[in-house]
Amino acid sequence: MKIAIINETSAADKNSAIMAALDERGHTIINAGMTESGANPELSYIHTGLLSAMLLNLQRVDFVVGGCGTGQGYLNSAMQYPGVFCGHILNSLDAWLFTQINGGNCISLALNQGYGWAGDVNLKFIFDRIFSVERGGGYPPHRAEPQRLSRNTLENISELVHQPFAKIIDILPDEILHPVLTYPGVMEIIDVETIADRNLNEAFQRRLAKLA
Repeated sequence: MKIAIINETSAADKNSAIMAALDERGHTIINAGMTESGANPELSYIHTGLLSAMLLNLQRVDFVVGGCGTGQGYLNSAMQYPGVFCGHILNSLDAWLFTQINGGNCISLALNQGYGWAGDVNLKFIFDRIFSVERGGGYPPHRAEPQRLSRNTLENISELVHQPFAKIIDILPDEILHPVLTYPGVMEIIDVETIADRNLNEAFQRRLAKLA
């Protein structure tokens, strides 16, 4: 699995703990967010929610690990976009149930509130449980089929109620989009020239032309 870690400014100092908790699990890790406080440009949860949606909609990653101080701001930011199904994960049981029942592609961690002694251990336990079960397998087992139908319905609703992602890239204000596009390493991950979807490719090209 290809996983992006996308920290925002208030939780930049937890980046190394998340990296360590994901180490040696056999996944490809893309460290796409803030790795230290005070980096420029500074990414708030508004920006990291958008970056998460970009990487998922462009199929650059399969899963995103994000969060903020409480996990609530990032959760709400990421869920404004199509194709993002995010859970607020505080402990290993949350992780275990979210993976099986909701089968999402993004999690939001509380990285300041309640993050105290053994917080790094809690992160390891969370990832132990996320990767221990089948995504969308259902729990309890007799609820697997209705839960699968509900997930499919939610995906259809997301597609119906959101604008196409190319249109979103076209209309986002500069102050939201530009910090994300100019953050070190992001353009290499996005790799605009290889975006197969013509509408998405052209939308990114238009916005990049404004930055030139």
